[in-house]
Amino acid sequence: MTVLDDRIEMAESSGELTLDMLFEWLEKMPVPEGYKTEIVGGHIFMSPQRDTHWDIITDIYEQLRAKYPRRRIKSDVRIDYPGHLNGFATDVTALAEGAQKDDRGRWQYKDVEFIAEVISKGTAANDYGPKKTAYALAEVPVYLIVNPYTAEWHLHTLPKGGEYHAEVSFGFGDEIDLTGTVVDLVLKTDEFPRD
Repeated sequence: MTVLDDRIEMAESSGELTLDMLFEWLEKMPVPEGYKTEIVGGHIFMSPQRDTHWDIITDIYEQLRAKYPRRRIKSDVRIDYPGHLNGFATDVTALAEGAQKDDRGRWQYKDVEFIAEVISKGTAANDYGPKKTAYALAEVPVYLIVNPYTAEWHLHTLPKGGEYHAEVSFGFGDEIDLTGTVVDLVLKTDEFPRD
């Protein structure tokens, strides 16, 4: 048993398990290459990165570059969100101008302007449920869910009181008009691949 094992066991028995402990534990695990790992509500989720998933992420990233410099767009980078043990590694995150890391070297959810999550079968419930709630609590202005299985996208805006008050959904091929938001771009979806 390692010191880490002792600390996790002590934290579990005292009810003081933290995101840092969980991520430290994950770093010691043999996570397969190409898997995305995040913690949602204290539960660890690992999902393989598929070609379709990656192609959509890349397409969104490239379109965001029209407004955001490279250093303000993140993918699979840990950001802690409100709620019980929420350490997410979003598919695409755009940070506000002037965003700063905290004293522990982490980006802060208060600086997030845009999030895109591309659905994976095994973790879809998280994107539509607890993660959407956490993003609304964090008042992330624009949350986009892209579903390659249904070939649809779902845009959530106007967060207040822990929920989004505006939602628009259309199919691939229809543009995502973000001009009335802080993002102020139109994203094309006609080249999003389907699964």
